[in-house]
Amino acid sequence: MSSADPPPPPAPPAGPGSPRDVPPPPGQFPIDPATLPAAMRAEIEAPDPAAIDTADKALQDGLNRCPKCGATEIRQRPGSDRLICLYCRHEWSAQRVEEAFGLGEGIDQLRGTVVASGARAIDADAELIASFKCSGCGAEVAVNTEQAMTARCHWCRHVFGINEQVANGAVPDALLPFHIRKDDAVARIRQFVGKRSLFALKAFKEQFTPENVVGVYLPYMIVDARAGADVVGVGEVQTRSYTRGSGKDQKTYYDADVYQVQRHVDFTVDDLPLESSAARGDLDTGSNTNNIINTILPFDTKNAVQWNASYLAGFSSEKRDRDVEQLRPQIEDQLLSIARAQLEDSVRRYDRGVRWEQERLAVHGTRWVSMALPVWLYSYHEPGRGGGMLHYIAVNGRTGETMGSVPVQKWKLLLAALTVGTFLEAIAIWLLGG
Repeated sequence: MSSADPPPPPAPPAGPGSPRDVPPPPGQFPIDPATLPAAMRAEIEAPDPAAIDTADKALQDGLNRCPKCGATEIRQRPGSDRLICLYCRHEWSAQRVEEAFGLGEGIDQLRGTVVASGARAIDADAELIASFKCSGCGAEVAVNTEQAMTARCHWCRHVFGINEQVANGAVPDALLPFHIRKDDAVARIRQFVGKRSLFALKAFKEQFTPENVVGVYLPYMIVDARAGADVVGVGEVQTRSYTRGSGKDQKTYYDADVYQVQRHVDFTVDDLPLESSAARGDLDTGSNTNNIINTILPFDTKNAVQWNASYLAGFSSEKRDRDVEQLRPQIEDQLLSIARAQLEDSVRRYDRGVRWEQERLAVHGTRWVSMALPVWLYSYHEPGRGGGMLHYIAVNGRTGETMGSVPVQKWKLLLAALTVGTFLEAIAIWLLGG
């Protein structure tokens, strides 16, 4: 500061507590929301997200106990949604989350944002290590939620599961148990590849070991929504068609009446799935084939049960890393697509089609539930430029629907295309009498 600079203004008088407690100059605050732009005003006046507590209070100590004998050796009965105690063989069914918390009701009454406790915003500072005190022997048991969701006490062999909804996104609200067994998934993958083996990459066929398929619970947000949409566009009704010219210069022309088209639709959506993992949602078709996960939808999410880590025995799981606000643009895009589909029947008379020029979506209410869905995955890395390509073959763990990507020998495809092209050209010449 030079000697010519004026001295700094005196500090404001200290208020109680901290400088932030000093009231602002009169006339500056509070801001009248009516003076703000509509988007900012809507955000300020919107109600805070309502919460649904889906945590199972009986599982907060980390122990999943058999309701009959109290043992913690619990597994899922293969092919069903039931749990079985490996000590006394007692079986029971976990509660369906939709029935437990009324998640299938009131969609037409939704207002604002309703978030289940397992779908709350992830706390980046939350610990990855969850610690439990074993009620059997008193030992401390630590579970790294980045790598596993179950652990065994090294002293008394009690089995622990991460059921407490810690703020790191590891524990969802619900889970849809596997029904398709591994041997069935292996057979489906083998059959899928077998039908495509003619053009498959030689190295892929030599290294193909479908027994290495992995069962994994993938993180999703399941969304209910109440929305409305207004669309405006131009529709055409064909009145006649005619041709002009001859030979190669012949062209077909169409006459049509043009109409201004405007539509409004109100609708609800029940159980719309959104991937809540950034890695799985990365549809970089130049480096992976993650998009095949979407081709094995739908899942019968109505049968999802309240989260219980006992279902994870023998399977791996991925943790979500996307929150509601990060997924909101995606849900709005899908809701707008649904609105267009809802309007298709009302514009069928425009046989030349409708071009929508203006669209406006109003989302009146949403309800978000975090859910783990079962998928059998087989992967193969094809070496190449830029890190190569990661191919996946996926099997829906409930329905058995199978889809995937098989790396191909490009020269075989080219040869086949040329052969077919030559064959078709010969047929055309023969048909034309050439």
